[in-house]
Amino acid sequence: MPRPKPKLSPFLQAVRRTIRKIPRGRTMSYGGVALASGVPNGARAVVRALHVLDDVPWWRVCRANGTFAPQCLPLQETLLRQEGWRPSPKKRGDKSARAKRNRD
Repeated sequence: MPRPKPKLSPFLQAVRRTIRKIPRGRTMSYGGVALASGVPNGARAVVRALHVLDDVPWWRVCRANGTFAPQCLPLQETLLRQEGWRPSPKKRGDKSARAKRNRD
């Protein structure tokens, strides 16, 4: 007999609702999800929430600059492309302006 899932906190419930509302082929930043869930400055909490929530389209959540974490990049882009998403040339992996500045 499967174990029942633990009851989610109000924050996790809000994050789940917010992520489920992101349209197919679109993305929202971790900070945007936090703000829409009623927790400004809660981007890191959203990252942790995605490790708990296994029933949301996690691939629709990205960094503030529109990039994806390198460890998720291939799968995340594949799932988004299946939904009709097309990347802009500057939004790939760690190729952000900040990463470039740090290399120089």
